Parts: sequence; C-alpha cells; structure tokens
Amino acid sequence: MRIVVLAGGIGGARFLQGVREWAGRRPDHPEITAIVNTSDDVTLHGLRICTDLDSVMYTLGGGHDEERGWGRVGETWAVKDELAEYGAEPTWFGLGDRDIATHLVRTRMLDAGYPLSAVTEALCARWKPGVRLLPMTDDRVETHVVLAEELEGAGVQRRAVHFQEWWVRYRAGLSVDRFVQVGIEDAKPAPGVVEAIAAADLILFAPSNPVVSIDTILAVPGIRAALLAAPAKIVGVSPIIGGAPVRGMAEKCLPVVGVEISAAGVGAHYGARAYGGLLDGWLVDTTDAGTVLFGADVRAVPLWMTDPETTATTMVTEAAAIAGLPR
Repeated sequence: MRIVVLAGGIGGARFLQGVREWAGRRPDHPEITAIVNTSDDVTLHGLRICTDLDSVMYTLGGGHDEERGWGRVGETWAVKDELAEYGAEPTWFGLGDRDIATHLVRTRMLDAGYPLSAVTEALCARWKPGVRLLPMTDDRVETHVVLAEELEGAGVQRRAVHFQEWWVRYRAGLSVDRFVQVGIEDAKPAPGVVEAIAAADLILFAPSNPVVSIDTILAVPGIRAALLAAPAKIVGVSPIIGGAPVRGMAEKCLPVVGVEISAAGVGAHYGARAYGGLLDGWLVDTTDAGTVLFGADVRAVPLWMTDPETTATTMVTEAAAIAGLPR
C-alpha cells in the first residue's frame, strides 16, 4: 500500500506522525510519501532555509522542540546573539546554532549543483523520518505578500515583502492585497512527485494552511493534473475547527482569496472531484458536524491532533475507510 500526503510545515508534520503511526500498526507496512510545500523557503545570511521541509524532518526524526512549537530541541543561540551584536539584518528571524548546521549543509550542496530533492534525501539519511520526503519542486519558488498600506495623504500604497517577513516579523498583522508565488509558472514537480501520486492507494491533504501551503503545491504545473488523473481516492482534513484554524494564521490568509473561514468554506475551495474539484472525501471536526460538500463523502471525527495515536485512530482510519481500504 502506498500513501501520499500533501503537507505544509508544523501542522503537516504532526499529521504525518499520525499517518506513520497508522502505517506502523499494519502488517503490510504501507509506504508513505510526503510532498512538502517549499514556497516558504528563504535565503537569510547566505543560507537557504526550507522551513516546512525542516519542520517535517525534525518532527518525524525526533528533533523538534515540542514546547516551543518550532525549531530544534535543545537549541542554543550564540550565532544569533553575535549577529545581533554586529547589527546584521534581519534580526526578526531567529536561526539557532543547531538549525544553522542543517542550513549550512543544504546551502553547500545546493551551491555544488545538487537539486533540492537530492539534498533533502541526504539530510533525511541522518534523521530517518520513516517517511519519504519530497519537495514539491526543485525549482526556486517563493511566496511574496503584496501589502496594501494606507498612508496619510497618499492613499493606499502597495509594496511586496517575503512571506516570512509578513508571517514572522509582522505576525501576519499587515493588510494583504494578494499573495504572489514568484517562479511558480516555470516550476516543475520534483522527481518522484507525479509518480508517487499516480501509484498511490490513498492521497491525503494534511490540515495545513490551504492558501500558502496546499494551494501552492497544487499550483506547481503538473501536480493538479496528476491528482485529477490519480486512481486513488483523495481525502482532505479540515484545518478549521469551529470557525478557527487548528494552528497558525490561516484566518489571515483565507479572506485574501475569498474563502470563508470554516470547514465548509475550505472544503468548497478544494472542491469535490465529482464536480471538477479535487476531493473524494472531507474530514471535519465533530464541532462542524453537518458540513456539506456536494459530491464528496463528508465525515465528522475529532480533529485535534493531541498525539500520533489519536490522529491515527480517528483521522487516518476514517480517511482509509472513505478510500475503501482495510482499517
């Protein structure tokens, strides 16, 4: 059995823990492939940082800081403090000493000509996540945020910043005109992405940010078409519970693309495959029981990912049932 998961960072990583737990209970040992968003990637202090790939890799490899919610456990900050003493910008993005080692290895390999997919495979050789991690593309794609700022006497002025600056520095607190995925039109799926989708027995959309994670993966030319042609059932998991995001700041992103902040709104955004969309099934929380997505099998189960065992027992088991796979 083969399972493919489209995922963003922290929320996607926690969901993948549950998928891995579910697979580990089965005698047939299903293979799991995670196709991970790379549009949040950024270059800072000369280092290439892949935030979502690293969040997934660290979490599944046991190196994630659960208490802080991001980065490496046991992190130290000597380099960050020294950079601040020099006044080296940006000061709003904190790179820990352990984390920097990952970025140094990645940047050196990329500069030597290795594609991101090969670099990711090499990094995972250390972390052994138990899941095959594939970047959505080897090409450089970055989300930029076009801000709409009201300036006194000058009307609305627009300027663009990298997504990480809007997200981390400004805590998504500045008004957004639109999101722009720079380079997406010329990007190609990373090696193995389309093949994994075609060979899958079950395809899952993790409860990641629909706009800047899942939508960006879908925007890579060739990936949406591969999903539409896939023989496997596609089941999505709502990132919204009772009108609020499970984690992160999806409520800051969804209105920008005209999507209601609700399980029904995100489900309609993805659409049912029976009507030209992508989903065969849609999992919502019991709080949102009664949600309807015409043409898709909608089921209400507890969606709070308190631990991998709970995620496996509730969400992944129900998704497998929608796909007609043995529980």
